[in-house]
Amino acid sequence: MHADTRQRLLDIAEQLFAERGFYGVSIAAIASEVGFTKQGLLHYFNSKEKLYGAILQRISDDFQEQQTEAEQASEEPIESLKQFYAALAEPTDTNTRRTRLLMRELLDNNARATNAENWYLREFLERLIVMVKAIEGLQPLSDEEALIFAYQLLGAVNYFLISPATLSGIFGKDVMQRMSANFSVELDSLISAKIQAASR
Repeated sequence: MHADTRQRLLDIAEQLFAERGFYGVSIAAIASEVGFTKQGLLHYFNSKEKLYGAILQRISDDFQEQQTEAEQASEEPIESLKQFYAALAEPTDTNTRRTRLLMRELLDNNARATNAENWYLREFLERLIVMVKAIEGLQPLSDEEALIFAYQLLGAVNYFLISPATLSGIFGKDVMQRMSANFSVELDSLISAKIQAASR
């Protein structure tokens, strides 16, 4: 498959899975959006699970690339962690779409999880544990404690990225715009506070 065609296919499928979840999207619907026949799509990805797995792998790879960029941008582990989360929380179309997809995955995958052969986000999460434990004062944390630390921050980012429509409806667009403008500062403060609390 030509690289551009593969990229376009993954982009469209990612958008559909983000909007409808794994169970709400058929191979036929994806093929139709891409301009393939169902058989044509199955020629490249022989099942919906394989296509979905390729999307999760791409997301994980991109997250790890962002981790690398954050680590290379600063020699201070705390600054690397803050930069990584700040990039993750940027309210871009890609970040919002991927957050929506991953939130759906966490809600919908209970049945599939028991038979999972590949945990696509494992390397990303393991590396996040390492990033947390590289911070001065947090080295004594167990892997589980470091994962809780990282996961709570992921939760804050995810809620922020998927909430604008709802919060705008409840509080108005002006409030949402002010929240968006202040979120990165508050996230930075939250990380600092959590580090201070965890290192006591």
